[in-house]
Amino acid sequence: MKSSKEQSNTSNQENIDIDRSKYDLANEDRSIYKSNPGELNETLVRKISRTKNEPDWMLKKRLEGLTLWNKTKMPGWGPSLEKLDLDNLRYFVRPGLEETTSWEDLPEDIKETYEKIGIPEAEKKSLSGVGAQYDSEVVYHKLKKEWEEKGVIFENMDEAVQKYPELVKEHFMTRCVPVNDHKFTMLHAAVWSGGTFIYIPKNVKMTIPLQAYFRMNAKSAGQFEHTLIIVDEGAEVHYVEGCSAPQYQSSSLHAGCVEIFVKKNAKIRYSSVENWSKNTFNLNTKRALVEKNAIIEWVNGNLGSGVTMLYPTSVLIGENAKSDSLGIAFAGKNQNQDAGSKVIHLASNTKSRIISKSISKDGGITTYRGLVYVDKKAINSTTSTTCDALLVGDGSVSNTYPHLKINNKEVLVSHEASVGKIGDEEIFYLMSRGLSEDEAIKLLVTGFIESIVKQLPLEYAVELNKLIALEMTNSVG
Repeated sequence: MKSSKEQSNTSNQENIDIDRSKYDLANEDRSIYKSNPGELNETLVRKISRTKNEPDWMLKKRLEGLTLWNKTKMPGWGPSLEKLDLDNLRYFVRPGLEETTSWEDLPEDIKETYEKIGIPEAEKKSLSGVGAQYDSEVVYHKLKKEWEEKGVIFENMDEAVQKYPELVKEHFMTRCVPVNDHKFTMLHAAVWSGGTFIYIPKNVKMTIPLQAYFRMNAKSAGQFEHTLIIVDEGAEVHYVEGCSAPQYQSSSLHAGCVEIFVKKNAKIRYSSVENWSKNTFNLNTKRALVEKNAIIEWVNGNLGSGVTMLYPTSVLIGENAKSDSLGIAFAGKNQNQDAGSKVIHLASNTKSRIISKSISKDGGITTYRGLVYVDKKAINSTTSTTCDALLVGDGSVSNTYPHLKINNKEVLVSHEASVGKIGDEEIFYLMSRGLSEDEAIKLLVTGFIESIVKQLPLEYAVELNKLIALEMTNSVG
């Protein structure tokens, strides 16, 4: 006979319409090539480049990244990377699948994985185009004809290098995220594979989002997709990105890179839910260059991975440029989510807003790590940062490390930070209204994150709520 608490947990579990196995279970390994564990040398880099039939300039960039990687020490700040077993990682895994525009062309188990996550259904209902990556290569990519006719380019990044070499060469790891930016951008430059290339022509306003989904399947592997988005003058787009990986005992690495160019009077919303497995180190880099009167909106959800270091950055290079950054981080047992935002104000009358919310449960660690820099030329600029943290259970940790560097007096700056713990009074009140203890806690957590979740596309908002509810259930590890 089950205790009342066990019955409550079982009931709650049944009420959550989500199955963690759709993320945590791996498919059959049918890869046609896997680099050797720990193999990271010029031979491999040249092989990757040769496999993709790349131009010489891309090979040179890869070799530059490899040289810098070998010379550069590991980061000495942030979460410990001691358990990241770089000598056991496979840095390039080819799934042995040709890219297709039909889901029916994919092997049944891989197609079912994307169906469980909901990508094909979302494409039918509410997306302009979808790209799907599996390990190191894109396996599905399609853009609706109406947007093709307006000149929108939505391509696999490998294909874009071939089809639009001058456009890619001008923007790929040059001004936005240079190769030498940090240790893991150097690695990324050397072994990047797959990803998304988007170009929105002048004054084209996409009313329906584009989406890409990145899935790691191979054990002890790395994924290094590259996303390059160019939103031309007066154009608008909403890009949605999802990520997941199966659960293994050995460590995996995600070190992607996102570069966004927001031209004069343009606007982009970049929404992302990164739901890696607990054996994954998520060391991602995201940055945008924002020109005059342009707008960048970041909406980020980070959970799942064992260690995250991710700080989406806006560089406001034009007058009246604006950045909004909204983020949620969730850390449960044995998880360390180190996330935040950076904004660099380089022009006058620029505006930025950062709202960060974090939840720490069962000893999990969340950290807000941010930077706001206001240049002496950025007069009449405005910036605000709000960090709210919620602690659930004993031993949970929340840290806040804001860094503000203000180089002129004609600027309005505000920063607020708060840490709260779910109290017995709130739980008792809700239980007196007929909720179980677990249901009361989940309701309070849902209310805490609601202001950010509602900014996500509907499917992702529902999914993020369910994922956090699932993580909050005592019976799930």
